[in-house]
Amino acid sequence: MAKLVFIRHGQSEWNLSNQFTGWVDVDLSEEGVKQAQNAGKLLKESGILFDQAYTSVLTRAIKTLHYALEGCDQLWIPETKTWRLNERHYGALQGLNKKETAEKYGDEQVHIWRRSYDTLPPLLKATDEGSAANDRRYANLDPRIIPGGENLKVTLERVIPFWEDEIAPKLLDGKNVIIAAHGNSLRALTKYIENISDADIMDVEMTTGEPVVYDLDDKLNVVNKTKLN
Repeated sequence: MAKLVFIRHGQSEWNLSNQFTGWVDVDLSEEGVKQAQNAGKLLKESGILFDQAYTSVLTRAIKTLHYALEGCDQLWIPETKTWRLNERHYGALQGLNKKETAEKYGDEQVHIWRRSYDTLPPLLKATDEGSAANDRRYANLDPRIIPGGENLKVTLERVIPFWEDEIAPKLLDGKNVIIAAHGNSLRALTKYIENISDADIMDVEMTTGEPVVYDLDDKLNVVNKTKLN
Protein backbone atom coordinates (compact mmCIF):
# COMPACT_ATOMS: atom_id res chain seq x y z
CA MET A 1 0.00 0.00 0.00
CA ALA A 2 1.53 3.30 -1.12
CA LYS A 3 1.56 6.44 1.01
CA LEU A 4 0.93 9.90 -0.42
CA VAL A 5 1.61 13.02 1.64
CA PHE A 6 0.41 16.54 0.84
CA ILE A 7 1.88 19.60 2.56
CA ARG A 8 0.64 23.09 1.85
CA HIS A 9 3.60 25.44 2.14
CA GLY A 10 4.16 27.22 5.43
CA GLN A 11 2.81 30.73 5.93
CA SER A 12 4.24 33.06 3.28
CA GLU A 13 5.08 36.73 3.61
CA TRP A 14 1.97 37.58 1.60
CA ASN A 15 -0.23 35.22 3.64
CA LEU A 16 0.94 37.33 6.57
CA SER A 17 0.19 40.64 4.83
CA ASN A 18 -3.17 39.32 3.49
CA GLN A 19 -2.33 39.74 -0.21
CA PHE A 20 -3.43 37.66 -3.20
CA THR A 21 -0.32 35.70 -4.14
CA GLY A 22 -0.93 33.16 -6.92
CA TRP A 23 2.12 32.81 -9.15
CA VAL A 24 4.02 35.68 -7.53
CA ASP A 25 7.18 34.21 -6.01
CA VAL A 26 7.20 35.27 -2.37
CA ASP A 27 9.20 33.72 0.45
CA LEU A 28 8.13 32.01 3.65
CA SER A 29 7.55 34.17 6.70
CA GLU A 30 9.39 33.42 9.91
CA GLU A 31 6.29 31.56 11.09
CA GLY A 32 6.15 29.71 7.78
CA VAL A 33 9.67 28.40 8.28
CA LYS A 34 8.68 27.13 11.72
CA GLN A 35 5.60 25.43 10.28
CA ALA A 36 7.66 23.69 7.60
CA GLN A 37 10.24 22.56 10.15
CA ASN A 38 7.46 21.25 12.38
CA ALA A 39 6.06 19.30 9.42
CA GLY A 40 9.46 17.60 9.14
CA LYS A 41 9.36 16.72 12.83
CA LEU A 42 5.88 15.21 12.46
CA LEU A 43 6.94 13.21 9.41
CA LYS A 44 9.97 11.88 11.25
CA GLU A 45 7.73 10.75 14.10
CA SER A 46 5.40 9.07 11.59
CA GLY A 47 8.24 6.93 10.27
CA ILE A 48 7.18 7.31 6.63
CA LEU A 49 10.03 6.64 4.21
CA PHE A 50 9.69 8.51 0.91
CA ASP A 51 10.86 7.49 -2.54
CA GLN A 52 10.01 10.64 -4.52
CA ALA A 53 9.24 14.30 -3.85
CA TYR A 54 7.34 16.82 -5.99
CA THR A 55 6.92 20.55 -5.64
CA SER A 56 6.11 23.66 -7.66
CA VAL A 57 8.58 26.17 -9.09
CA LEU A 58 7.71 28.72 -6.40
CA THR A 59 10.09 29.42 -3.51
CA ARG A 60 7.60 29.04 -0.67
CA ALA A 61 6.73 25.47 -1.70
CA ILE A 62 10.31 24.47 -2.54
CA LYS A 63 11.61 25.68 0.82
CA THR A 64 8.75 23.97 2.65
CA LEU A 65 9.65 20.69 0.96
CA HIS A 66 13.31 21.08 1.86
CA TYR A 67 12.67 21.98 5.50
CA ALA A 68 10.23 19.07 5.83
CA LEU A 69 12.59 16.53 4.22
CA GLU A 70 15.54 17.79 6.24
CA GLY A 71 13.48 17.40 9.41
CA CYS A 72 12.81 13.74 8.65
CA ASP A 73 16.37 13.04 7.42
CA GLN A 74 15.27 12.50 3.80
CA LEU A 75 16.58 15.58 2.02
CA TRP A 76 18.45 13.31 -0.38
CA ILE A 77 15.46 11.72 -2.11
CA PRO A 78 14.76 12.48 -5.82
CA GLU A 79 12.84 15.72 -6.30
CA THR A 80 10.90 17.09 -9.28
CA LYS A 81 9.77 20.70 -9.66
CA THR A 82 6.93 21.60 -12.02
CA TRP A 83 4.84 24.67 -12.83
CA ARG A 84 1.82 22.36 -12.92
CA LEU A 85 1.85 22.26 -9.10
CA ASN A 86 1.93 26.05 -8.82
CA GLU A 87 -0.71 27.88 -6.86
CA ARG A 88 -3.83 28.96 -8.71
CA HIS A 89 -3.07 32.08 -10.75
CA TYR A 90 -5.09 34.96 -9.27
CA GLY A 91 -4.81 37.14 -12.38
CA ALA A 92 -4.99 40.88 -11.89
CA LEU A 93 -5.80 40.35 -8.20
CA GLN A 94 -2.21 39.25 -7.50
CA GLY A 95 -0.49 41.63 -5.11
CA LEU A 96 -3.72 43.27 -3.97
CA ASN A 97 -4.69 43.32 -0.31
CA LYS A 98 -7.70 41.04 0.22
CA LYS A 99 -9.42 43.33 2.72
CA GLU A 100 -8.99 46.42 0.55
CA THR A 101 -10.20 44.51 -2.51
CA ALA A 102 -13.32 43.43 -0.60
CA GLU A 103 -13.96 47.06 0.41
CA LYS A 104 -13.68 48.10 -3.26
CA TYR A 105 -15.66 45.32 -4.96
CA GLY A 106 -17.74 43.99 -2.07
CA ASP A 107 -17.33 40.92 0.12
CA GLU A 108 -19.61 38.78 -2.06
CA GLN A 109 -17.67 39.44 -5.28
CA VAL A 110 -14.30 38.71 -3.64
CA HIS A 111 -15.73 35.56 -2.06
CA ILE A 112 -16.87 34.41 -5.54
CA TRP A 113 -13.42 35.13 -7.01
CA ARG A 114 -11.73 33.23 -4.20
CA ARG A 115 -14.07 30.29 -3.66
CA SER A 116 -16.13 29.68 -6.81
CA TYR A 117 -15.12 26.51 -8.66
CA ASP A 118 -15.43 27.93 -12.17
CA THR A 119 -15.48 31.77 -11.95
CA LEU A 120 -12.29 33.40 -13.23
CA PRO A 121 -10.68 36.40 -11.51
CA PRO A 122 -9.96 39.57 -13.55
CA LEU A 123 -7.30 38.44 -16.01
CA LEU A 124 -3.73 39.65 -16.34
CA LYS A 125 -2.61 40.35 -19.90
CA ALA A 126 0.60 38.79 -21.26
CA THR A 127 1.87 42.34 -21.83
CA ASP A 128 1.39 43.33 -18.17
CA GLU A 129 4.54 43.78 -16.11
CA GLY A 130 3.54 41.08 -13.63
CA SER A 131 2.75 38.44 -16.27
CA ALA A 132 4.40 35.05 -15.88
CA ALA A 133 5.26 35.34 -19.58
CA ASN A 134 8.11 37.61 -18.45
CA ASP A 135 9.46 35.10 -15.92
CA ARG A 136 12.46 32.99 -16.95
CA ARG A 137 11.18 29.90 -15.14
CA TYR A 138 8.36 29.64 -17.71
CA ALA A 139 10.52 30.42 -20.77
CA ASN A 140 10.20 26.88 -22.14
CA LEU A 141 6.40 26.86 -22.01
CA ASP A 142 4.19 27.59 -24.99
CA PRO A 143 3.06 31.20 -24.30
CA ARG A 144 -0.51 30.12 -25.04
CA ILE A 145 -0.65 27.95 -21.92
CA ILE A 146 0.73 30.56 -19.52
CA PRO A 147 -2.42 31.69 -17.68
CA GLY A 148 -3.59 35.22 -17.12
CA GLY A 149 -5.79 33.94 -14.31
CA GLU A 150 -7.28 30.67 -13.12
CA ASN A 151 -10.17 29.26 -11.11
CA LEU A 152 -10.02 25.91 -9.32
CA LYS A 153 -11.48 24.13 -12.36
CA VAL A 154 -8.65 25.36 -14.61
CA THR A 155 -6.09 24.60 -11.90
CA LEU A 156 -7.39 21.03 -11.77
CA GLU A 157 -7.15 20.71 -15.55
CA ARG A 158 -3.43 21.59 -15.55
CA VAL A 159 -2.55 19.56 -12.43
CA ILE A 160 -4.16 16.26 -13.50
CA PRO A 161 -1.93 15.55 -16.53
CA PHE A 162 1.10 15.69 -14.25
CA TRP A 163 -0.65 13.44 -11.76
CA GLU A 164 -1.49 10.89 -14.44
CA ASP A 165 1.89 10.99 -16.19
CA GLU A 166 4.28 11.31 -13.26
CA ILE A 167 2.79 10.87 -9.80
CA ALA A 168 0.24 8.07 -10.24
CA PRO A 169 2.75 5.68 -11.90
CA LYS A 170 5.06 6.03 -8.90
CA LEU A 171 2.22 5.27 -6.48
CA LEU A 172 1.04 2.33 -8.59
CA ASP A 173 4.59 1.01 -8.35
CA GLY A 174 4.29 1.06 -4.55
CA LYS A 175 6.44 4.16 -4.05
CA ASN A 176 5.79 6.61 -1.22
CA VAL A 177 5.38 10.17 -2.51
CA ILE A 178 5.48 13.59 -0.85
CA ILE A 179 4.07 16.71 -2.54
CA ALA A 180 4.76 20.16 -1.11
CA ALA A 181 2.64 22.65 -3.01
CA HIS A 182 -0.12 25.23 -2.54
CA GLY A 183 -3.62 25.54 -1.15
CA ASN A 184 -5.39 25.37 -4.50
CA SER A 185 -3.16 22.95 -6.41
CA LEU A 186 -3.47 20.57 -3.48
CA ARG A 187 -7.22 21.17 -3.22
CA ALA A 188 -7.44 20.25 -6.91
CA LEU A 189 -5.59 16.99 -6.29
CA THR A 190 -7.70 16.35 -3.18
CA LYS A 191 -10.86 16.79 -5.24
CA TYR A 192 -9.58 14.35 -7.82
CA ILE A 193 -8.35 11.52 -5.61
CA GLU A 194 -11.24 11.77 -3.14
CA ASN A 195 -13.86 12.28 -5.88
CA ILE A 196 -15.25 15.39 -4.18
CA SER A 197 -18.09 17.26 -5.91
CA ASP A 198 -17.68 20.74 -7.41
CA ALA A 199 -19.86 22.15 -4.63
CA ASP A 200 -18.26 20.34 -1.71
CA ILE A 201 -14.66 21.19 -2.67
CA MET A 202 -15.45 24.81 -1.80
CA ASP A 203 -15.50 23.84 1.89
CA VAL A 204 -12.17 21.97 1.78
CA GLU A 205 -9.27 23.89 3.32
CA MET A 206 -5.55 23.08 3.42
CA THR A 207 -3.79 24.18 6.60
CA THR A 208 -0.34 25.69 6.12
CA GLY A 209 2.44 23.32 7.11
CA GLU A 210 0.14 20.43 8.05
CA PRO A 211 1.04 17.05 6.48
CA VAL A 212 -1.94 15.11 5.13
CA VAL A 213 -1.23 11.38 4.79
CA TYR A 214 -3.14 9.09 2.43
CA ASP A 215 -2.94 5.31 2.33
CA LEU A 216 -3.82 4.21 -1.20
CA ASP A 217 -4.68 0.75 -2.50
CA ASP A 218 -3.38 -0.74 -5.75
CA LYS A 219 -6.10 1.13 -7.69
CA LEU A 220 -5.20 4.41 -5.95
CA ASN A 221 -8.40 4.42 -3.97
CA VAL A 222 -8.12 6.18 -0.61
CA VAL A 223 -8.08 3.61 2.19
CA ASN A 224 -7.19 6.01 4.98
CA LYS A 225 -6.55 9.74 5.43
CA THR A 226 -4.72 11.22 8.43
CA LYS A 227 -3.67 14.77 9.28
CA LEU A 228 -0.46 15.07 11.31
CA ASN A 229 -0.56 17.82 13.91
